[in-house]
Amino acid sequence: MSRELNAMFDAAARAPAQAARGLILVYRYSLSGLIGRQCRHLPSCSEYTDEAIAKYGLWAGGWMGLARICRCGPGGTHGIDNILDALPPRSRWYMPWRYGLWRGVNAPPPAGDARPQDDG
Repeated sequence: MSRELNAMFDAAARAPAQAARGLILVYRYSLSGLIGRQCRHLPSCSEYTDEAIAKYGLWAGGWMGLARICRCGPGGTHGIDNILDALPPRSRWYMPWRYGLWRGVNAPPPAGDARPQDDG
């Protein structure tokens, strides 16, 4: 009985995140197609937000997505911007702005950037 109850509570806890991801999916295949792809980043802002919510949940992932959308406008950043591998060390649920990367991009390191250290 307790296993079934735990499964039910887990499903209820995931429901808001799944609803948000559903809204992103609806946007991606309806409104986004009418407006045209204008995102300055790769992956697009909707893909980034969807992945962030899937990985970190609605609260942290939603704030990460909001920060990304704010960076995407004119005069903002551009290029490859991946989701963080881990939550920022100073992030707290009561300080949600710390979840997002508000400046710059989280780009992968360039290939062949492993330069030997100079011992001199």
